[in-house]
Amino acid sequence: MHTRTLALVGATGGAGTTRTAVELAALGARDGRDVAVVDAAFTTQGLSEHVSGRIGTDLTTLVTDETGASLSAATYPIAVGGGNVGGAGSAGTGDGADAPDLPGRADAIPARAPFERVARAKTAEAARKLERRIDEAATSYDAVIVDAAPVGSNEAVAGVTAADRTAAVFPATTHGRDARQRLRGRIADVGAGMDRSIAVARGGDGEGDEEGAESGADVRLPPTESAVASAPTAATGDGEYVRAVAAAFEDAFDATVGIEFEDPGLVDRLTP
Repeated sequence: MHTRTLALVGATGGAGTTRTAVELAALGARDGRDVAVVDAAFTTQGLSEHVSGRIGTDLTTLVTDETGASLSAATYPIAVGGGNVGGAGSAGTGDGADAPDLPGRADAIPARAPFERVARAKTAEAARKLERRIDEAATSYDAVIVDAAPVGSNEAVAGVTAADRTAAVFPATTHGRDARQRLRGRIADVGAGMDRSIAVARGGDGEGDEEGAESGADVRLPPTESAVASAPTAATGDGEYVRAVAAAFEDAFDATVGIEFEDPGLVDRLTP
């Protein structure tokens, strides 16, 4: 892999950025890589929902009150199959009894903090410390994915400017496509570039896909179960969605995924 750090930036709220980050991390771990997801969406804190058990020290603590602490103090395995991804080297909790035995690790470095600390973590000074934490993660993991909200906060700007590559995540709708174009301008305003884009199909739980709405996307992720409990599918699945996640991982990190997916059966190929 040539790209080590990837910032995933949502073009809109609810675009599916966090879910995509978690799926990419699980896919990487399944392929034998150690992957970390760094939370740069301090307001929504959605990454914390993918961690099993209690979160003690979180990322906002590391950029405010405990700047000298190790990154591992705020690192937790991503919950998979009722347990955790990865081996005993990961911090966090969870019995892992039903977790698949993956050759790599998928860890989360989440934000889980009260409003007062979140406010302090959103300052320009804290953002500079976040950039250093992202660089620190890149020395310990094969790949680092930064989960960022639309570029309008210091932490999101830090994620974009610290990463080797930036990818927009947008709904596969006309509204999402237009939002991607606006995001491109915002990213340019902070001196970075939008290198990739991932269109996420919504399925039947929202605004429907529109013909050509994902035009220009490097990868399109088909609809999948949106509940947090269903993620990450890419840790064990081999359907259309997981294959698309694998394609997104290869494209984002200039990597070759060695997972062998089962060919779909005749009935699956004929089913619309």
